[in-house]
Amino acid sequence: MSESDRAEPDPREAERRRSPAPLNAGRSRNMKANRRSDTKPEVELRQALHRLGYRYRKDHRLDLPAGVRVRPDIVFTRRKIAVFVDGCFWHVCPEHGREPTRNEWYWTPKLRRNIERDRLADAALADAGWRVVRIWEHEDVQGAVGRVREVIEHGFDAIDGV
Repeated sequence: MSESDRAEPDPREAERRRSPAPLNAGRSRNMKANRRSDTKPEVELRQALHRLGYRYRKDHRLDLPAGVRVRPDIVFTRRKIAVFVDGCFWHVCPEHGREPTRNEWYWTPKLRRNIERDRLADAALADAGWRVVRIWEHEDVQGAVGRVREVIEHGFDAIDGV
């Protein structure tokens, strides 16, 4: 047996085998079209903040002292403010999130891991002295801008739960 025959299996191939088969071609296209960054709600929020004169980094990776890496959607580096625009499905919005009805054996743990990762990122950012603002995709842009501005202008004096 040659060395190439004993090559490690591709981890992506193992993940593909654990993922459920798409219900149909349309569903497959929809899932492939989901974006990690530059979603419509995120772009609208960034544009509104930019029009107000705020400058920021987008999708900027932060390597935190706790060994956690996070990639907020909008980062005000000097002010140490991280803004996340969370999708209702992917982050299980209490208002619009819903339990998947198909392939729940796959989706329920996956969505639970997303929530756990969000909480870990929030805690690691707070421990490193950052303020975190989480915005749901369904929130009104002007309301979201107001929440971000509150934290920018008042920093750590802003009300908790922002």
